[in-house]
Amino acid sequence: MQQSLLFCHSALRWFVLGSLLYAIFRAYKGYSSKLPFTKTDNTIRHWTATIAHIQLIFGILIYVQSPIVKYFWKNFREGIQNTEIAFFGILHILLMLFAIVLITIGSALAKRNQNDNDKFKTMLLWFSIALIIIFIAIPWPFSPLANRPYIR
Repeated sequence: MQQSLLFCHSALRWFVLGSLLYAIFRAYKGYSSKLPFTKTDNTIRHWTATIAHIQLIFGILIYVQSPIVKYFWKNFREGIQNTEIAFFGILHILLMLFAIVLITIGSALAKRNQNDNDKFKTMLLWFSIALIIIFIAIPWPFSPLANRPYIR
């Protein structure tokens, strides 16, 4: 089951990144061109947040079952000194939780804004910050903190 969850989590990362990039692109285009915030823009906002929340559920399921995380919490002093174990034990989950919170807040604020330009501006700001944090927290194959293949 752990392998299936890891595969789903790894594959879903691309949907999270793609939806965030597309939402940011639409927000930038709408904000800079003073376009109306359409039903399509609202759907993109909604599904970007939804996909991120689904990814979070997979991540939490993996976190509570992970042998690396279990080792980290049982051997905290040793685990915190090992970059890869500390990354998965605490850094990855904290950064990703923070990014999901930013996406959630940005989505909710954009939904509640009355002005179309403010909706785009809110999405652009909050989703962009979340994307930067996600890029830092992903265990890319080239990451010095912890590396994993592009798809497991």
